[in-house]
Amino acid sequence: MTRPRGLRSTLDCMTEQGAPHIAHPRILVLGVCPGRHGEPPFRIMEIDGQVVGEARTVTDVLEKAASHGITIHDLDDPDVVRFVGGDKYTWSLR
Repeated sequence: MTRPRGLRSTLDCMTEQGAPHIAHPRILVLGVCPGRHGEPPFRIMEIDGQVVGEARTVTDVLEKAASHGITIHDLDDPDVVRFVGGDKYTWSLR
C-alpha cells in the first residue's frame, strides 16, 4: 500500500530519528501484591508477555528468568528487566 505524498501516519512520526526510545524488556516484574492466607507479599512476573508466576525476592526473578533461558547480568538495565510499582528492592507493601 502506498501513501499519498505528504500524508504521514502516526507510526511514521514515532519512528523518526529523535523519537524517544521505548524499551520493551522481555522481563516485567509488576507491583507488590499482598500475600494470601499469611503468606508474604509477592510480585507477578511476566516473560515475553506471559505470566510465569510469583516472585517474592530478587533471587526469584533471577531463577525464573534462568529457567526460561534468560541470564540477567544487570537488574538495573531497563532493556532487560522492568520493575513496575517499585524497584528491585521493593518487596513489601508500603
